[in-house]
Amino acid sequence: MNILIIGATSGIGNSLYSHYISCGNRVAIMGRRKNLLDSLCAENPVNTLALQVDISDINSFSHAFTEVIKSFKNIDLAILCAGIGELNEALDIKQELTTLSTNVIGWTNVADTLYKHFEENGKGHLVTITSVGGLQPTPIAPSYSASKAFQINYTKSLQVKARKTGITVTEIRLGLVDTRMAKGNGLFWVMPLETVTKQIIKAINNKKKLCVVTKRWRILNYIAKHFM
Repeated sequence: MNILIIGATSGIGNSLYSHYISCGNRVAIMGRRKNLLDSLCAENPVNTLALQVDISDINSFSHAFTEVIKSFKNIDLAILCAGIGELNEALDIKQELTTLSTNVIGWTNVADTLYKHFEENGKGHLVTITSVGGLQPTPIAPSYSASKAFQINYTKSLQVKARKTGITVTEIRLGLVDTRMAKGNGLFWVMPLETVTKQIIKAINNKKKLCVVTKRWRILNYIAKHFM
């Protein structure tokens, strides 16, 4: 397969890259940290295309995606897991706007670009990585929880749009995962990255519409959705 992973330099994106490249796929990876991209590419130079991208910069992603298509011709599977999230109880406006610029504006541009590519080809699989945090507002990270709510609903809209087409849209809705994105005091049910990665891969292989990861987070997802 030809695979594109946006946000591949750390955490879940990096773990998914390791899996898919080990299976013999051609994988294009995007991320903000050039040194990490170069390191990953050096380990698997034949099947890896690494491009430095900040998705909040629309032109940056547009140019990078053009390079991917020139090299791969088409994408079979695209995984959108780029995003940022900082605690911001003081409501520093610069931080709030930076989060929205990445998680809403940049994210939407990426999602739409990928969907349109699949639409042109009549097939493809788009995977978005969202968060259970999008179901419950939080005063310590308001722009993050709001942006994840946006991503959840936008993904649902794309799923409706994809009906009766050859396009599959999968939402992976995460609980807390043992990565640098897990911030704050009193964290619970922080899931090991390896366990989370396996469940994500299984959901992608089964072309599931929604997968809340891991299973115990489905309890909180149900409560937040129906009772809060």
